[in-house]
Amino acid sequence: MFPSTQSSRTAERYSRPGMEGGAADTDVVVVGAGLAGLVAAWRLTQAGIAARVLEARDRVGGRLLNVAVSDSDVVEMGGQFVGPGQDRVYALLTELGLSTFPTYDEGRHLFEFRERLYSYRRVPRLSPVGLADVGQAIARLSRAARTVPPDAPWTAPRAAEWDSQTAASYLRRLAATPLGRTTLRLFVQTVFACDPEDVSALHVLHYVHACGGFNALTRTRGGAQHERVVGGSQRMCQELAGKLGERVETSCPVRRIAWSDSGVELSAGERIVRARRAVVTAPPALVARIDFEPGLPVDRQQLLARQPQGNVVKCMAVYDRPWWRDRGLSGQFASDVGPLGATFDNTPPPGSPGVLLCFVEAGHAVEMRRRGAPERRAALVACLERAFGPEAASLTAWHERDWSAEEWTRGCYGANPPPGAWTKFGPVIRRPTGAVHWAGTETATRWPSYMEGAVESGERAAGEVVAALGPQ
Repeated sequence: MFPSTQSSRTAERYSRPGMEGGAADTDVVVVGAGLAGLVAAWRLTQAGIAARVLEARDRVGGRLLNVAVSDSDVVEMGGQFVGPGQDRVYALLTELGLSTFPTYDEGRHLFEFRERLYSYRRVPRLSPVGLADVGQAIARLSRAARTVPPDAPWTAPRAAEWDSQTAASYLRRLAATPLGRTTLRLFVQTVFACDPEDVSALHVLHYVHACGGFNALTRTRGGAQHERVVGGSQRMCQELAGKLGERVETSCPVRRIAWSDSGVELSAGERIVRARRAVVTAPPALVARIDFEPGLPVDRQQLLARQPQGNVVKCMAVYDRPWWRDRGLSGQFASDVGPLGATFDNTPPPGSPGVLLCFVEAGHAVEMRRRGAPERRAALVACLERAFGPEAASLTAWHERDWSAEEWTRGCYGANPPPGAWTKFGPVIRRPTGAVHWAGTETATRWPSYMEGAVESGERAAGEVVAALGPQ
């Protein structure tokens, strides 16, 4: 069953119970108690298959994290938005008895372009030539994206051409004006949390199609930022973990996975778990740090090496009340100056305290990370003052989360493959490796990097395991 080059000592290790037909501790072990892992474990449990979840952190939720801003209200320091087309996550919310509420979207938005601030409701009053250029650039991008299959971007008719260049070089040719090029650049920075120079053009086109189009990704009402979860998005994971009970073990970072076609053995410190199958849901950057025995197939290794996570620092500026609403502002701000790239009104449903969600992305996140916390906060609050006025300095609290500095995440929102990754190694992204199945939002065919993608991936992996193990 194993290659002839494998040492007899290693082969002997794999013949232990649970690896070659002996007694296993559980049917399936799931690595990671984020949304993908918990969904996979719950679907397997519903199918009558014994599943156990090992989580490195001392909490469940992965890239979902609630933080209290009052005795009864929370904000989301990780993933939070849901919107039309994200049917799986909405179905899960209904199943768990959770509800949503609309993201605040009333009033005028703010846009900072070349150090000038524009206030608008639908379209900022900028150069008509520039606005026309933005429209035609988005149309060209959208037409190209529709030719990229969400489940197999490497098969697109122009896949080789688009995957041989960065998004920067590709998008530069779509727009002719400073406003057009700035808009496309801000789109990549805001949606992918990376600079256009760092990601494949094919990946951007694939992502646009997989997420329902440019407008779906950028709109609040009716788009990806349409709604939030009452009580915070981490509640989904907390509710799932509650259903799974003792099957979920935290503070168990998996360091080693021994695998064959018939079983796995996972090591988490002194904890050893043997199972018939494994579902690995950790982000690619963390999977690459696990010791696999035997080593993963070369194409899988190469794909993992070409999936860097995005750079984002997510901050919450907390005030007594959402005073910007009194001035007819939505709380939404975008800037080509920085260091803030975008803000949203993140006030809890009761209407207080007032909260401005602040995204620091891509190169700005790298720069801000190098500063001390007081200097970083001062720079970001100064940006808020520039946009919203002096009241922005009257904070009652400040929360921030640098997801690249998180030991068990290493970046958000998701992975951003550079040129060459999809066409050379993409076909293995969801292909099982022996008894190891792969999940996590990066593996999704729809809404990758979103909670919807995490749910899709967990359900897909659970279905693969059920098919492999047969009726229980």
